[in-house]
Amino acid sequence: MSNVLKLPDAGAPVYRTAPHNIEAEQSVLGAILVNNDAFYRVSDFLKPEHFFEPIHQTVYETAGSIIRAGKVATPVTLKTFLPADTDLGGMTVAQYIARLAAEATTIINAHDYGRTIYELALRRDLIRIGEDMVNVAFDAPVDFAPRAQIEDAERRLYELAEAGRYDGGFQKFSQAMKTALDMAANAYRREGKLSGISTGMKALDARLGGLQQSDLVVLAGRPGMGKTALATNIAYNIARAYQSELQPDGTKKTVNGGIVGFFSCEMSAEQLATRILAEQTNISSASIRRGGITEGEFEKIRDHTIELQHLPLYVDETGGLSISQPTARARRLKRQKGLDVIMVDYIQLLQGSGKRSDNRVQEVTEITTSLKALAKELNCPVIALSQLSRQVESRDDKRPQLSDLRESGSIEQDADAVIFVYREEYYLQNKEPRPGTPEHEKWQLDMSLVHGRAEVIIAKQRHGPTGTVELQFEGQFTRFSDLVGESHLPAHHE
Repeated sequence: MSNVLKLPDAGAPVYRTAPHNIEAEQSVLGAILVNNDAFYRVSDFLKPEHFFEPIHQTVYETAGSIIRAGKVATPVTLKTFLPADTDLGGMTVAQYIARLAAEATTIINAHDYGRTIYELALRRDLIRIGEDMVNVAFDAPVDFAPRAQIEDAERRLYELAEAGRYDGGFQKFSQAMKTALDMAANAYRREGKLSGISTGMKALDARLGGLQQSDLVVLAGRPGMGKTALATNIAYNIARAYQSELQPDGTKKTVNGGIVGFFSCEMSAEQLATRILAEQTNISSASIRRGGITEGEFEKIRDHTIELQHLPLYVDETGGLSISQPTARARRLKRQKGLDVIMVDYIQLLQGSGKRSDNRVQEVTEITTSLKALAKELNCPVIALSQLSRQVESRDDKRPQLSDLRESGSIEQDADAVIFVYREEYYLQNKEPRPGTPEHEKWQLDMSLVHGRAEVIIAKQRHGPTGTVELQFEGQFTRFSDLVGESHLPAHHE
């Protein structure tokens, strides 16, 4: 029969071994045993579990323990800590490690061999994750949704991508000085002469110097103050100003404005889009929602929609995110599209990575620490919105203070800048006295002084002075802007 089942050829392999390099492992261990300084060339990224051969894991871990204790790791000092009865191709462990030292390559090669071992271990981990994905997809429990498996696989892949990177460690101070000089050069060339990314508001930029790379900026305010409106305005201004230039390696480098990732845990993407449309068209968002617009206004909205579709502004409207999810999604956006600014609305709607903690302060500490780490890792500013505690309302002067931040310790500590939004008009309009009385006349005068004005209070800033900046606020269009006719004036200092 022509279709008879044939056994595989005896000489052909019936399975594939996981990628590994025994010689590289032997070379690294030999170099360490000959000169313990080799250990410090690889120990910041190479872990025992990265070795493929179990005895090599044991030797590396034991040698590391001896060296960290301030002692010398040699075949002689090592052999008492290793299993004596293991047979390694006719050799004892003591004979094997003596052979490793005898045939060792130079210490100079240790780092390169260490990288080889690390990268092969990564490939084995990738194979393991891939196999798990296939097996789970075939035999998934009824209550395990495919979306949950995608999230799990994504989490494991990003953990793998970020764990044990060997590009950290100390850098020569001259390198840091070069980076500082580059920043100054970029500020000189950039529109507005700013070292950071422009918010689109001159008065605010003059105080902050723009949004600085790797900074965590906390934008806080009581409900109704307009903190989401200010964040949306800034996000739009940055995305609208985006310009890039092509690099020799084919990648794009942002030269003005930026690509914005907006995590909107409270409002939907459609609500944010409506706010931006209202801001740009001078048609109130209430009119847009209710359909109370003329044909001419609809044409105006349609034209602006076409223009806004091409903005590099990406919105994630998922609610109830744990801190690990926006972190993973921001990394993905950075790799796929690029990313220059991250907005998070708002901190108190995020959850910690573990099970829901009874200690909310501890959970917020983890969230703010993770957001600051994300800003440093992706080298872009993170603007995180935050609520304020109700104690503001019990004071006569309702201007916020650092102590008003909810779960304030960690937020205040981790933030590079803390900005409060305050509108006196919001509180005053609810205190209208009876018309016709002297109190009402005084109230009208007070209202005329604060109408359409907002204070942006910079309560903390690592790069410059604190103080207050006044902006114009048009509530029906949810729009913040520089005060008309006063944009050229410097903000007052404290």
